[in-house]
Amino acid sequence: MSRWLFLLFFLALPALAIDGQQILAKVDRNLEPESYEAYRKLIDIQPDGSKKEYVLYSMKKGRDRIVALFLSPASDKGRVTLRQEDNMWLYMPEVGRPIRITSLQSVTGSIFNNADILRIDYGAEYDVETAEEQKDAFLLSLKAKTGEVAYDKLKMWVDKQLLLPVTIEAYAASGLLLKTLHFKNVKDFGAGIKRPATIETDSPLYKGYKSVMLWSGLKKASFPDEIFTLNYLPRVQELRK
Repeated sequence: MSRWLFLLFFLALPALAIDGQQILAKVDRNLEPESYEAYRKLIDIQPDGSKKEYVLYSMKKGRDRIVALFLSPASDKGRVTLRQEDNMWLYMPEVGRPIRITSLQSVTGSIFNNADILRIDYGAEYDVETAEEQKDAFLLSLKAKTGEVAYDKLKMWVDKQLLLPVTIEAYAASGLLLKTLHFKNVKDFGAGIKRPATIETDSPLYKGYKSVMLWSGLKKASFPDEIFTLNYLPRVQELRK
């Protein structure tokens, strides 16, 4: 009898395991629809308390394409950033052509880099190495799928009830902590979208600095493929006229 009990227990173990990849997929969809439009305000706070703000209109299609149009300040109005998988560009009307940018750069000069501002699905960039259950959260350890990803590893604490991130620590390949993202102020955007409206980030590399991202107007939307191409960048601002 004891042998059969042991066998039943052993066979039941896989069913009890945490499916980290499935949790990550739900996190992606809970954070935002696969295709959406939204407005975001980026606030960079200096050590002396002074602030600089940017307002962006963003459109995402699928898991790995996103474009963002700068609405303010006046000095940046009309600039457009585009991401196609791991490739990123910045279009400036005064230059008249797209310029390649990298994921670790920041078009705003903030702690939020281009990968944060042009974020695609986590599941498109990372594999789940380990998943463990804690008291109120799942802890996912994520590993970048390619060397082009901004962060080599992420530690993501996910609210067990809402399946939304609470905290994400981003690390370089050396193991250096680059920044910590804090997800706050869960808001109902309607149409089944309920997610943090505020993301704050700080970094041990930028002591005294903080950046905040505020989400508004997030909703499902459909767009033609041509919007997410280099040739369309000069025309993106026409979509809001």
